[in-house]
Amino acid sequence: MQEEKEFIQKLLNPKTQNQAFEELLKNYQKPLYNHIRNIVINHDDTDDVLQNTFIKVFQYLKNFKGESKLFSWMYRIATNEALTFLNQKAKKNNITSVELQNKTIDNLKADVHFDGNEIQIKLQKAIVLLPEKQQLVFKMKYFQELKYEEISTILGTSVGALKASYHHAVKKIEAFVTHN
Repeated sequence: MQEEKEFIQKLLNPKTQNQAFEELLKNYQKPLYNHIRNIVINHDDTDDVLQNTFIKVFQYLKNFKGESKLFSWMYRIATNEALTFLNQKAKKNNITSVELQNKTIDNLKADVHFDGNEIQIKLQKAIVLLPEKQQLVFKMKYFQELKYEEISTILGTSVGALKASYHHAVKKIEAFVTHN
């Protein structure tokens, strides 16, 4: 924890800021990309949201209180940015966020950055049908293998509620995959 506080001080110090921010990017760019990609699905959109996330991290780092790990705080920002992006894009296209996600999934085969198969597309279609919170919990637990405690900090929800959400999500996904 002391190391993290020192690192944050380097990020806030104008003399060490550039080098520290490069280190931040090196350590967090890939995991945050994967997290955002799981939410927004499209590669180009993910890049946009990732860029916005790092801008917000840089802008608001001075407000970081250290009540959670830097990692959790950044994931929360990334999650909020991704959800906001989806809602704005859906609104701009006069469709619901579920319709937007379905369209994006239908275009996955043409995405050169997607190396999945039909089963993974079917899984994505099942996930889209889940309520937003269950989607987030499932994606963080299943794809990113985050611990419930980490997800709890990121989403601001109790571990018990997360376990219940994950359980319900798995049951719904199993039912969808079995019947489709």
